[in-house]
Amino acid sequence: MRVVVDEEEAEVMYPSTPGKVKLEQRSSAAMSRQVHRCFASTGTMFLWALFLVAMTATYLSFRSLAGDAAASSSRYFPAASWGGLHWERQIRASASPRRPPGSAEGAGLSVLVTGAAGFVGAHCSLALRKRGDGVVGIDNYNSYYDPSLKKARRALLGSHGVFVVDGDINDGRLLAKLFDVVPFTHVLHLAAQAGVRYAMENPSSYVRSNVAGLVSLLESCKDADPQPAVVWASSSSVYGLNDAVPFSEAHRTDKPASLYAATKKAGEAITHTYNHIYGLSITGLRFFTVYGPWGRPDMAYFFFTRNILQGKPVTVYRGRDHVDISRDFTYIDDIVRGCLAALDTAGRSTGGGGRKRGAAPYRIFNLGNTSPVTVPALVAMLERCLMVKARRHVVEMPGNGDVPFTHANISLAREQLGYKPTTTLEMGLKKFVRWYLSYYGYNRGTHAFRNHL
Repeated sequence: MRVVVDEEEAEVMYPSTPGKVKLEQRSSAAMSRQVHRCFASTGTMFLWALFLVAMTATYLSFRSLAGDAAASSSRYFPAASWGGLHWERQIRASASPRRPPGSAEGAGLSVLVTGAAGFVGAHCSLALRKRGDGVVGIDNYNSYYDPSLKKARRALLGSHGVFVVDGDINDGRLLAKLFDVVPFTHVLHLAAQAGVRYAMENPSSYVRSNVAGLVSLLESCKDADPQPAVVWASSSSVYGLNDAVPFSEAHRTDKPASLYAATKKAGEAITHTYNHIYGLSITGLRFFTVYGPWGRPDMAYFFFTRNILQGKPVTVYRGRDHVDISRDFTYIDDIVRGCLAALDTAGRSTGGGGRKRGAAPYRIFNLGNTSPVTVPALVAMLERCLMVKARRHVVEMPGNGDVPFTHANISLAREQLGYKPTTTLEMGLKKFVRWYLSYYGYNRGTHAFRNHL
C-alpha cells in the first residue's frame, strides 16, 4: 500500500535543514522517554488505585456481611442476659437436689429442662422440684402462642424455687456455660416448635427448633463430662399415614403426614446417631395429644372452650366418608408420671468429653391413654362441663397434615416404666375447665356451676 504525503506535511515531518535532524531526533527521543515515564507512572497509579478500590469494596462487603451476621445473631440471641456470679449462684441453687438424707428415692437428680415454660415442661419441672430433685429450666418464650401464658408458668415455677433461663437451645455458648456451672445428671428436652398446621405457614421454624436445636443440645451433652442421660419428647405424629392400630413402637414410621412429624422422625434418627457414636443414653417419648390445665391455646380442646364461652362457632373436622376424627387424649398428670419414670430408669451415658467408652441405652416409648375419643364427643363433654351449648360448624378435614386418628399401644411403657394412665377424658376436661375459668377470670360463679365442676 502506497502512502502519499504532500509537501507541507513533509516539511513538518522532516526539517529542510539536514543539520537540525539529529537535534530534533534527540529532542523527540527525550520527549518520548518522558511520555513513556508519564504513562508508566500513570499506569502504576491506576493499578494502585484499582487495588485500593478493590480493597475498599472488600472491606465494605465484609463489614456488611458481618453486620448482617450480627443482626441475625442478635435476632436469634439478643444481648446476653445471662452470666455473672449472681446468675451462677441462682443456677447452682436451682440445680441442687433437696431430697432429705436417706430418702428412699436416693440422692436426687439434677435435671436441665428445655422448654420449661411450656405446657409439659412446666408441669414436669414442678413435679421434679416437689419430689426434691434439682431443676434448671431454659426457654426462649417465642410468640407461637401468647408469651404471657409462658411467663405466668415461669412465675409459678419461680414460686417453687425453679430458675428458668431466658435463652435459646441453639445458643451453644449458653449451653456450654450451663454445663460448665452444673454437672447435670439428666436432660429433659421438651423445647420444640409444636403444631401440625403451623408448619405450612412457617416451615423454617420447625427445622430450626426441632432439628438444629436438637443437634445443638446433643452437641453440648456429648461434650459434657460427665455426660447426662437424655430424655426427650418425640411425638405420636411420627406414625403418620400408618393405619395399623393401636400404634406400636415396632410399627414403621417412614410415611410422615406433616413437616412437624418429619422433624420429629428426624429427631429420632439424630438421637440414635449420638447414642451410637458418642454413648449418650437416649430415651424418646412419643406423646399422644396431651391436654390439661396450663395447656397450649393452639390445641382443639383449648380453643373450643374459648369459642363456646364466647358464643363463637366451633369448627369440627370430619374425615373421609363422613368418619369422625378421633384422638388418644392423654391427661398431663399421666404424661408427667411417664416422663419422670423415663428419667428414673434411664441408664447412664457411657461417654465423656465427646468420646464413647461403651454401649449406652437407646429407648422409645409411647405415652398415651389407649382410649381414643372422637372430636364430636370431646365437644359434647365440654358442653356439659361449661353448661353451654356449642355452635358446631362441621367441615371436611383439609389436607393440612392432620391424620384421621391416633391410638397408642402402651404395653412397652407399662412393662419398662410402670406407666399406667388413670385419668379419663371426662375427668381431665373438668380439671382443665376449672383452671381455664379461674385463669381467664370468667365469673360463672353460680353455686350449681361450682358444684358441677
